[in-house]
Amino acid sequence: MFTLPDLPYAHDALQPYMSRETLEYHHDKHHLAYVNNGNNLLKGSEWEGKSLEEVVKGSFGKNAGLFNNAGQHYNHMHFWKWMKPNGGGSIPGALEKAIVDAFGSVEKMKEDFIQAGTTQFGSGWCWLAVRNGKIEVAKSANGESPLVTGASPILGCDVWEHSYYIDYRNRRPDYLKAFVENLVNWEYVAEMYAAAAK
Repeated sequence: MFTLPDLPYAHDALQPYMSRETLEYHHDKHHLAYVNNGNNLLKGSEWEGKSLEEVVKGSFGKNAGLFNNAGQHYNHMHFWKWMKPNGGGSIPGALEKAIVDAFGSVEKMKEDFIQAGTTQFGSGWCWLAVRNGKIEVAKSANGESPLVTGASPILGCDVWEHSYYIDYRNRRPDYLKAFVENLVNWEYVAEMYAAAAK
């Protein structure tokens, strides 16, 4: 069964970059709906009792309703942890080295990540992911993630309108820039990178 995790910080802790109102809608209503719908669709399916990652990978291309909700639940479980109050800032050493190896500089990675999110048409996500030991930028539609294409997501930003419209209206690039510069929890990204790079 899927369960809604508590936010790892107060609803107003990410202000001014993400408002209390956004988190109340996004976490308490949107994410809860993915959990409830996913649980209903999981009952009696061949994926009942499997881990969340197994449900996401297994239902992709086979059970659209279950995949959409399980995929979004997986993405959001990490999304809340990919942010923290006073985020952004310096990147832990091993992760920074891997980013520089892959992109030439941290700034180029940030530019590519923001560009991926800006150019994702409609709803979706932009990502840093590890594929064959190397970090890459990716983007995906709706609830998909690099998990379903054989890579390991280590950072994702939600570009569905409910993630930014209250605070930024239609200015998605401004939201992405604020996310990268002021919200990212690079320590959590580094943890996920260390696990993916093994």
